[in-house]
Amino acid sequence: MSISYKTERFVGLKQALEQANLLQTVVLFSEVKKIDHIDPLSFYRAGRERYEGERFFWQDPEKEIVIAGLGKALKLQVPADLNRFSSMEANWSTIRNTAVITGVTDIIATGPLLFGGFSFDPNKSDSRLWEHFGDNLFYIPSLMLSVVKGQAYVTTNTLCTPGIKGEILMEQINDWDKLVNGKTIESMLENKVQNQTEIHPEAWKDTVAQAVQELKETDMDKIVLARELRVTCTERIQSETVLNQMQKEQPKSYIFSLESESDCFIGATPERLVKKQDSEMLSACLAGSIARGKTEEQDTLLGNELLHDEKNLMEHQYVVSMITGALETVCEKLMVPREPGLMKNRHIQHLYTPVRGTCARDVSMFQVVDKLHPTPAMGGLPKEKAVSRIREIEELERGFYAGPIGWIDSYGNGEFAVGIRSGLLQGNEASLFAGCGVVADSIPESEYRETSIKFNPMLSALGGTLNE
Repeated sequence: MSISYKTERFVGLKQALEQANLLQTVVLFSEVKKIDHIDPLSFYRAGRERYEGERFFWQDPEKEIVIAGLGKALKLQVPADLNRFSSMEANWSTIRNTAVITGVTDIIATGPLLFGGFSFDPNKSDSRLWEHFGDNLFYIPSLMLSVVKGQAYVTTNTLCTPGIKGEILMEQINDWDKLVNGKTIESMLENKVQNQTEIHPEAWKDTVAQAVQELKETDMDKIVLARELRVTCTERIQSETVLNQMQKEQPKSYIFSLESESDCFIGATPERLVKKQDSEMLSACLAGSIARGKTEEQDTLLGNELLHDEKNLMEHQYVVSMITGALETVCEKLMVPREPGLMKNRHIQHLYTPVRGTCARDVSMFQVVDKLHPTPAMGGLPKEKAVSRIREIEELERGFYAGPIGWIDSYGNGEFAVGIRSGLLQGNEASLFAGCGVVADSIPESEYRETSIKFNPMLSALGGTLNE
């Protein structure tokens, strides 16, 4: 078994090298192997010494797909303009079309896989806070663990350039085997928060009041405004420690991290943007929120209040209409419940409407993300006018906050979530982000309290003081 596996590796690598020399271009060699179970977070943590700054983590709410990536076989970034989604698709297609894949094939979330995200607004993505991410950042990991419905797979990705010697690449791949088979006994450090500072909260309330007046006087129906909370810890914040806490506290959310050099974008978002598996497409409408109750009775009362609140129902319907309209252009049929239900997470509950559709297998994930981003829950309505006003009046540089983050494999499958309930880790500090939908009858103080509650998932994961 071992001999045939290594032989297959050698044959595949030789094919990729020959193709690179023939085409005089870079060719990706990807090998997938089924293995015994490894805990993805332990795998992620084991790569810290060697790959810190080049790691990612992904876990969906059902835990059907968990992915941990180490190293960068190839980084992709495209210009920050309105064509960024199609440009990224074109670059990914070029790599995918020439890639050589050996071992186990046709398994979702294995093999050549692109992970990363886009900023909220390409016209406002030049910021010192987000300098390590830019407007968009995707990469193919050198080494990746995928746990798909309980079965573990390891993918190694090697870049074959014209003229490179196969012995060098084979030695590199064999070295990765040692990391997969090795064990780590290193414990995770506990975060100790020194200070929590809200960034200009009174000015933010004034901006909300200004937006409310504009909504009454113009044809804009809604605008989403976000703000920042800066947290300082006694020691450097380890992303694996935060991920571990989020796994415990936010089991119904997407849990993600994306490292870039010394910084890490991390979060536990409840909001799916889009998922595609073969010809099935899924999205979720999530807008309208209220706190969780301290007792079961209080929690039920708050949930019922949300289900009958006119402002929140209107906000929610904006999102349902927009997402449905966008997916109708790529799906043959859609199934959308007539009324929303509730999605309950640890610190907050939301109005929730799932959307399910059937599409052609060759529909591009990046094309769909382009159609959906930003939803009215992140930007407002009308979309272009709301995003333009956010750019002008919002003090915060959102960066990847509220942008699409996720993955796409070489078989056309993938999933993107919306990067909310998130933060940017920078050494021993972190910027946390939270926003809310402002409509004509919004009250600034109420919106301020709503954003305070939305900070709680990240505050709790960092060990900070929660907002009640």
